[in-house]
Amino acid sequence: MKVRAVIMDVYQTLLEVRPPAADRDRVWERLWFDFFRQAPPLRLEDFSARCEQIIRRDHAEARARGIPHPEVVWAAVAAEAAPDLAALDPADRDRFLLGQAQTWHEVRLMPGAAEALRILAQRGLWLGIASNAQPYTLEELSAALAPEGLGLALFDPELCFWSFAHGFSKPDPHVVRILTARLALRGLGPGQILMVGDRLDNDLDPARAQGWQTWRLNNQEESPGGGSWRRLIEAGLDG
Repeated sequence: MKVRAVIMDVYQTLLEVRPPAADRDRVWERLWFDFFRQAPPLRLEDFSARCEQIIRRDHAEARARGIPHPEVVWAAVAAEAAPDLAALDPADRDRFLLGQAQTWHEVRLMPGAAEALRILAQRGLWLGIASNAQPYTLEELSAALAPEGLGLALFDPELCFWSFAHGFSKPDPHVVRILTARLALRGLGPGQILMVGDRLDNDLDPARAQGWQTWRLNNQEESPGGGSWRRLIEAGLDG
């Protein structure tokens, strides 16, 4: 497999996503009290329901403007659902939203990902990310990498597509198009780019449609066109 750049998804690829803690309602109450010194004005269930309504409205408005795969600004959604959040300064708001994300899921580094990243970097490959994400995603990924002595500096900023920063998301073909163009400026053709992700619809099909190679990340040691991080490295990535 001859590639010179590897673009990766985050959730269920670099980060394993697991269910939240059983006491997530209590976590929500503690989180709110830590920032506002009072009980939350609405239950976590109600906050989530309001956010879903706002997202559906924003998505419908964006689609009406010709954006088929829109992305929201999560901080704005959360502040509309819980107006007290607007009083927080940006740093505190981001810390709150990171804590709030933990009421929805827990994450840890995918098995084999740390060693694979080290090897890919040692081989001189350009590394990037294509993720449907929010700012807290970067914090989650950074925290998961840190115990392994790794960090976000592994990934070339110009080769990272974070949906929250663009207003649209995968599987929009422009995600792959943008990264293809940026790599073309470095002399790479589409066939020299590998997409690693867990989903056909969001990750692999859009990449294949524009000539990229693909690897479907899963924990099966024997899987056509995919497998674990360990299997990917064993398959060989020659620049």
